[in-house]
Amino acid sequence: MERVNGPLLEVAGLRGVAVLDVIDVGPLHVPAEVVSIQDGRLTAEAFEYTGGLRVGDGAVSHGRPLSARLGPGLLGGVFDGLLRRLEGGPTWLVPGGFGEMKSNASWPFRPALVELGADLAPGALLGTVTVGSNFEHRILVPPDAHGTVTQLAPAGTMGEDDVVAIIGGSPVTLCEEWPVRRARPARERLQPVAPLVTGQRVVDLFFPIAHGATAAVPGGFGTGKSMLLQQIVKWADAEVVVFVGCGERGNELADAMADLSALVDPTTGTSLRERTVVIANTSNMPVMARVASVYTGMTVAEYFRDMGYRVVVLADSTSRWAEALREFSSRSGELPAEEGYPASLSSSLAAFYERAARVRTLGGAEGSVTLIGAVSPGGGDMTEPVTSQTVRFVRCLWSLDRDLAYARHYPAVTWRHSFSLDGETIANWHASEGRLGWAEARARALALLAEADRLDSVVELVGVSALPAHERIVLLTGRLLREGVLQQSAMSERDAFCSPAKQTALLEMVLAVYDRCLALVDGGLPAAVVEEFDFTAVTRARDETGPDDADGVIRLRDEVLARIAEAS
Repeated sequence: MERVNGPLLEVAGLRGVAVLDVIDVGPLHVPAEVVSIQDGRLTAEAFEYTGGLRVGDGAVSHGRPLSARLGPGLLGGVFDGLLRRLEGGPTWLVPGGFGEMKSNASWPFRPALVELGADLAPGALLGTVTVGSNFEHRILVPPDAHGTVTQLAPAGTMGEDDVVAIIGGSPVTLCEEWPVRRARPARERLQPVAPLVTGQRVVDLFFPIAHGATAAVPGGFGTGKSMLLQQIVKWADAEVVVFVGCGERGNELADAMADLSALVDPTTGTSLRERTVVIANTSNMPVMARVASVYTGMTVAEYFRDMGYRVVVLADSTSRWAEALREFSSRSGELPAEEGYPASLSSSLAAFYERAARVRTLGGAEGSVTLIGAVSPGGGDMTEPVTSQTVRFVRCLWSLDRDLAYARHYPAVTWRHSFSLDGETIANWHASEGRLGWAEARARALALLAEADRLDSVVELVGVSALPAHERIVLLTGRLLREGVLQQSAMSERDAFCSPAKQTALLEMVLAVYDRCLALVDGGLPAAVVEEFDFTAVTRARDETGPDDADGVIRLRDEVLARIAEAS
């Protein structure tokens, strides 16, 4: 080794190495990834702390790029950015230790109905193992294997490295390795058709995301990014969740994992953690592991997608990943672009978000990876490079507003700057579920919120009494929408999750009250009289009914409309 500059290493004299290969450097075998080769000199980025390395230390090549070890031991586990298991490890991680990627666990294997001599293609089912209480982990022919089956293991207990089958002369084990920077192949990409139900009304009603789509959650400090992502981890209708903590605080990840262990999955009745993979790359861990962690998380997600599962990846936050790219590019002498970020930032973001998709797998099943990335703009500046570039490549934007957060309005997703390009697709899905008026109700509510915001600025100048009666009703409706529909309490057993049917019922309740109040003022009743009605039942309906009690909301709506009619 000829040079050490933080995570930047320069090595000379190492032959037979390609760009993106992994090498071990020094007596502690610090792993590093080769990023350039010029005149026989390698430039590599270290994934771990480089203290103690010195000029003259040797280097050894692995002969392959950084790869994730994929197998039955992933679900319920906590890993670092290189997919090394953290549970049961030392308090402080030490350099090296690629062997920690392996597990000594074993699982009951059940072979599929495969005949010896059959010709199998990539993605074919070889058997299953049961992980946790009842998760079916499917063992498939790897994407780079195919041929005639000459051996298939019988039912029994197997470890990670035990041979399941021999296909085309190559052994297939319970685990496989895949380069994290290379997307796993699929037969074809499919158009999104159904929403990812998060149980959060502001998302599902106004800015929905489809299975296989992408979303960004930008927001300044204290606006609730981690809170919103943790709610999605808990309640999203996905079979597998991959949570990538990329440079976040350790206590936030610890709280999230404690919640996951305590919560019960409503679909299986077991611990929610059993269907979650956590990649914990906290702020005190090596900075360059942030670069690897997002690719590692996506590779894990694609692995479960290939089994035919719906997977959600939550990356918190991609800004820390971009900062790691910026630090390394500056150390390597690259010409900086805007705010010091590398000129390749845009293409790196695009390549990452492009791996999210709903696909037809190599085995013929349907699977999806939905990607949601948090963005942490410095000072809440939404024009900074990471935020502005990310917006170009996502289908949904859930922009968090500081004023809403400081007013204790959670989730603090602002309807002023957020958007969803999947609205029409989701509207068709709601229509197929019998909610034919969903699209119209959503459009009306967004228009009323925008008009109420405009009128708020007018009221600050001239006062509410100067407004026409119908505009005062719009202001009233805007408040009911914010308090009765958009606000949601993560601490409430009845309100932490809200089903699509109840969401639609709450929205239609507010719109029905708006229509009734508007008809009254058009009939000559003063707006001041309407504003004095008791609308408490409207704003508290979300707390007084169960998570899926749409009928209870409809009963409350009828009672409120009847009381309005009596009072008028």
